[in-house]
Amino acid sequence: MTAEPLMEGAPLIAPSSVDHPLYESIVEACRTVYDPEIPVNIFDLGLIYTIEIADDNAVRIIMTLTAPGCPVAGEMPGWVADAVEPLPGVKQVDVEMTFVPQWGMDMMSDEARLELGFI
Repeated sequence: MTAEPLMEGAPLIAPSSVDHPLYESIVEACRTVYDPEIPVNIFDLGLIYTIEIADDNAVRIIMTLTAPGCPVAGEMPGWVADAVEPLPGVKQVDVEMTFVPQWGMDMMSDEARLELGFI
């Protein structure tokens, strides 16, 4: 399967379903997953790019890693799925990995920057 070419002006990160009633509980579930090398949860690190919730409550999460060679690259999507799947109302969870755009420290929340001493 080939990726669709990006249209000029199209966002690199698809928008999340922020108005869906399950969105906040999914975010909180993602906040329970930590990068083992950095003492900050993956949501505040900016590793969760998109939380898409379909009308039938199927959840699609697009995420990245701090580096493509991350030692837990094969495990982290499962950790995210395991955190989100048990939530009441969630039908199923599909976690996809991407490296476009590449993660950068500017994607961290202010809380994460503060916790890591960057502020």
